[in-house]
Amino acid sequence: MATHFVTASRLRDGASVWLGDAANWVDTVEFAQRFEEEALEAALETARADQADHRVVDVHPAPAPLTYREQIRAHGPSVRTDLGTQAGRPARAETLPPLPSDLVKSPYAGIYRYDEYDRQFLRDRAGQFRTQVERRLSGELTEDEFKPLRLMNGLYLQLHGYMLRAALPYGVVSAAQMRQLAYVARHFDRGYGHFTTRQNIQFNWIRLEDTPDILAILAEADLHAIQTSGNCVRNVTTDHFAGAAAEEVIDPRLFAEILRQWSTDHPEFTYLPRKFKIAITGGPIDRAAIHVHDIGIMAHRNEAGEPGFSFYAGGGLGRTPVVGVKVRDWLPVRDLLRYVEAILRTYNALGRRDNIYKARIKILIKEMKSEAFIQMIEDEFAAMPADYNVLEPEIIAALQARFVEPPFEKLPAISAVLDEACGRDAAFAAWLQSNSYAHRVPGYACATVSLKPTGGIPGDISADEMERVADLADAYSFGELRVSHEQNLVLPHVRLSDLPALWSGLVEAGLASANIGLVTDIISCPGLDYCSLATSRSIPVAQRLAERFSAPERQREIGPLDLNIVDYR
Repeated sequence: MATHFVTASRLRDGASVWLGDAANWVDTVEFAQRFEEEALEAALETARADQADHRVVDVHPAPAPLTYREQIRAHGPSVRTDLGTQAGRPARAETLPPLPSDLVKSPYAGIYRYDEYDRQFLRDRAGQFRTQVERRLSGELTEDEFKPLRLMNGLYLQLHGYMLRAALPYGVVSAAQMRQLAYVARHFDRGYGHFTTRQNIQFNWIRLEDTPDILAILAEADLHAIQTSGNCVRNVTTDHFAGAAAEEVIDPRLFAEILRQWSTDHPEFTYLPRKFKIAITGGPIDRAAIHVHDIGIMAHRNEAGEPGFSFYAGGGLGRTPVVGVKVRDWLPVRDLLRYVEAILRTYNALGRRDNIYKARIKILIKEMKSEAFIQMIEDEFAAMPADYNVLEPEIIAALQARFVEPPFEKLPAISAVLDEACGRDAAFAAWLQSNSYAHRVPGYACATVSLKPTGGIPGDISADEMERVADLADAYSFGELRVSHEQNLVLPHVRLSDLPALWSGLVEAGLASANIGLVTDIISCPGLDYCSLATSRSIPVAQRLAERFSAPERQREIGPLDLNIVDYR
């Protein structure tokens, strides 16, 4: 006769719990009660009463023996056997060390400089969410009422607990901010974080009750989790060499920041038919994957030499991969927000809300034909008042002033130190070939730090490693780091003569994999090992492939190759 367990997630920390023989909740399935068919409904009623009493969420039966998904919920991700499960995890220490943001800054990092108004906005937002969490834990809010509030603050309920996704706008991070992220990982998570393809960071083992404190800590470093979830405009992404690449037409960080400010809590576009993703690249080389975004923007010059943008719309991956269609060949810089708004208005009016699988703009364009969609955008754009939402030069200049130009030195375009190191050490020469990129300033280079060691989890990084790369950024890159959509890190402004010393520091940290752009530089989502919506396991496939092609000679023989492994749910 079939038997079942009754399982749920504990409200305060999201841990998987199981109904025991005394109608109590136990942390391990080994102590759970098995219920035969005739007793199952009564057990579920007991569990639902606890759900109504705000002790647990997501009550459901689980067949015995457990399905694969429930085994992972019960025992933790097999890809991180050192972690176990959230259940039984000791509470965090009541007294924590001072915040890194209280101790050190990164004065030359190319992040957007917040003022007190910006910081207070983030503090207020964290305080608002603290009240919402307290109301949820007290039972004043139901899960249905609370869910949209937590998602608007980047908080998901995953297989093993709550996951918090923090925004790293357009992937630019200061060394001081990286240390703040390490602080969160060490004191509120399980000692690591996970960088994503949207240039965000995820903490996979968060307690609901700790989330307001985490958001308050992030706010002190000018970081937040706003719009990292929900049917809104998500984190705007861009080229990880932005502001440094030699071929760049404009610096896309500036316009990504403009889009971020414009879209944050936008009253018209906070509840779109589906999540919406924008990517912008500042030159002819697309390192932002603009063709697979809801809106993709590429900077170039017209025949008169004026900088502007071409637009693509309707791209995306997931279960229905689509390459976006070009909707505009040329748009002046002044009209950037106006045209993005025209696209969003058209999508918001016509996008389906009755079917989550057909709600994306890529499906809308496919069904109504691109020509008709483009005409509707142009009509919407043309109907706007001439002075509406124009990016006047003074607006651009004011925002540009918030980005600090590093104090670059006048250096020769070649380095004898670098040439000598290449001749002396073949391993360094191989790393330099795959992990460095030409800089717009003579004597400098962009250096990529691979987060894809053989057998590792793409994008995972420990708190110790975060602090180590922050130290290296302070020493060699004006305190600046970038997160790439390939789930790696970049030190964007390294002197050529400092590259050997940087590489030695990465070797000591175990972060010197020379595989950028090669077969083992694999993009992978967390998949079923963490995600409650996933249907497959992406990480083990990436690990096995990386192990199979781990030999550096084999990787170079194969040559440049992109491998992306994600769960298409």
